[in-house]
Amino acid sequence: MARTALTDTLWEQLQSTMTKHGCYQTQNSREVMEAILWKLRTGAPWRDIPKELCSWK
Repeated sequence: MARTALTDTLWEQLQSTMTKHGCYQTQNSREVMEAILWKLRTGAPWRDIPKELCSWK
């Protein structure tokens, strides 16, 4: 499993903020957020995101 950036506490706070501001959420919102953070940290192409995080499609 890939290393994650979001702790459970941080994710709860982020999810609460997203809900409060009407952001669209799906069942895999956390995985998508982890993938976005991974991409920003590494600078790798979106297509290279580890399968453990989410599908690049």
